[in-house]
Amino acid sequence: MLDLTQLSVPDLLKLSSQISEELRRRLIVRSSNNPSGDYAEWLFAKAFSWTLEGNAQAGYDARDSSGQRIQIKCRRLTGRNPSRMLSAIRNLDKDPFDVLAAVLLNEQFDVQRAALIPVHIVRDKATHSAHVNARRFFLLDAIWALPGVSDVTDKLKSVTHP
Repeated sequence: MLDLTQLSVPDLLKLSSQISEELRRRLIVRSSNNPSGDYAEWLFAKAFSWTLEGNAQAGYDARDSSGQRIQIKCRRLTGRNPSRMLSAIRNLDKDPFDVLAAVLLNEQFDVQRAALIPVHIVRDKATHSAHVNARRFFLLDAIWALPGVSDVTDKLKSVTHP
């Protein structure tokens, strides 16, 4: 049996990816997106020393030292699903967060690109979806060129390797 305690976090995530693909091949699971969200929250919290909120907190996932509310979203890009659409954002018109921290992971859970995006940009670029009764936001390359958006790719990459 493999001793998982001896593997690094990136190695554990890569193994998880291989397991997920095999379960998908066997038609046990239909999605390849977990544990992406939890990993993204961990990455941002570690990189920026943010305090993560409890899972029941609506609208945001963390706070920084100044009290700013941060919503953390992730998209794992795979050969089967290269979409950059983040999960639904609800109540965006009520400013449920101050900053969107978003990351794109590749199929092996490596950080591909990450950004901090002010809520006004998210509100401006998100589109309403009646199907989910929420806003949808696509983390396209053009987002990084917008004024006010911070590229934090290197910062996140720096915490993925101990």
